Order: sequence, then structure tokens, then C-alpha cells
Amino acid sequence: MPTMSYQGTTAVITGASSGLGEEFARQWAERGADVVLVARRLDRLETLAAELERRHSVSATPIAMDLAEPGAGAALREELAARGRSVQTLINNAGFGSHGAFAEQDPEQIARMIRLNVGAVTELTRAFLPQLAADGRGALVNVASTAAYQPTPAMAVYGATKAFVLSLTEALAHESRGSALRVLAVSPGPVATEFFDVVGSRKAIVGRMATAADVVAATRSALEGHRTPSSVIAGLGNRVSATAARLAPRRIALAAAGRALGA
Repeated sequence: MPTMSYQGTTAVITGASSGLGEEFARQWAERGADVVLVARRLDRLETLAAELERRHSVSATPIAMDLAEPGAGAALREELAARGRSVQTLINNAGFGSHGAFAEQDPEQIARMIRLNVGAVTELTRAFLPQLAADGRGALVNVASTAAYQPTPAMAVYGATKAFVLSLTEALAHESRGSALRVLAVSPGPVATEFFDVVGSRKAIVGRMATAADVVAATRSALEGHRTPSSVIAGLGNRVSATAARLAPRRIALAAAGRALGA
């Protein structure tokens, strides 16, 4: 895999208090990037920031923020501008899912999921995209999911939010094709993180469980290649299943997803 230095750049990473977000922060800091760590749990962010600064001699800024609140994207941009920080990379990783019949889900949890998985990604992308594009070294990474490639009974809202992220990112990659900005949607399958603790059901695990390091390495490989694709699916097995879902008749893909997810 190509190795690339990010020295002299700043990366904003959401959902950085654990899992994929924490791993993105580690790998970007290891390659010299200053990092802005955004999540709700300030204690975890401060611990991670201190470790990254000590280990890699970079600047690591913890910012506690609930990205599900409307206006979070503009608020974060303004806070960083007030600190004199310009941003070259935005990694939209924050998000969560749930498992169960849609009619039995808590309405507030559904609304919060949409605000975070869709609203925050959209707001943050719009807030920072002009800055990323103007820099000449800019990169936008949005974390989607293999759930984006077909309807997901028992995870109906989560799958729909990730389909939005995938579609949005691929469209922005096309819009940015004449610039130096690299735009990438990465779609992991199940990853060994706290995600499934929040979901609350092991039935949501479909396929081989990857590590966060695997997914971030796949992201970097796609991002740092000669030509960045608009989207990448992390893991060979996941690429095969996602391709099969796209090629199969919609009703067959839907039935297969329902069986796999216990719906």
C-alpha cells in the first residue's frame, strides 16, 4: 500500500472517541497530520489527544460536540476559524445504527439517527468543502456501509441513511472531478467496534468481522492511489456481496438481506 505523509495538514475526524474514528486519528497522526477530534465524550478525546501528541509530535485538538444538533457543521467551522485552524481533510465517521422492526423503534432514536447519519454529514461537508477544495491538498472521506447497497429490513433507517451518504459522496466526487480535491465514500461491512453494542443485537452482524485498522488501511489505499475512486468497499467478501446485491433483481436482494438480518 502506498505510504503518504500528511505533514502540514489538519484533519477533522468525527466520532473520534472510539472505533473507526479513533483509528482514523491514529493513522493520520502517525503520518504527520494535526488532528481535530470531535465527539461527545470529552474525556476519551482528551486521552487520545494526549497520546497522539506524545507519540507523534503532532497537534491534537479535542472538541466535545453533539453533531446531531442542527447547525453543528457551521459551529465547528467557526470554532476552528476562531482558533486560526485551516482544514485540509474532513473524515465524516460519526454515526450509529439500530436493529429491529421499524414500527417498534423509538421515534426519537430514529430522528436522532437521521440527524447524525444524514444531517451532520451533509452540514459538515457543506461547511468545509470550499476550504478543502481551495487548499489543493484537500480530501473528503465519508463513511458509508455495505448496508448502502440494498434495502436492509430490521435496519431500515440505518441502511437508508448510509445509502444517502454513498449517493451524496459519489455525486460530490463527480462535481469535483476537475479539481485536486479527493472525495471518497468508504463502505465497511461489520467492524469490531462499539457499533454493535449500540445496535443492541448480534443479528446485525452479517459477514466477516473486520478490524478498524483493516478499514482505515483500505481507505488510505484508495485515497492515496494515483486516481481516487468515488467509493470503495472495504474487504473482498464485502465487495463480492455488494456487487451481487446490485446485480440481482431488487426483490431477491431484499429477501436475502431480510434473511441475513433476521427480519
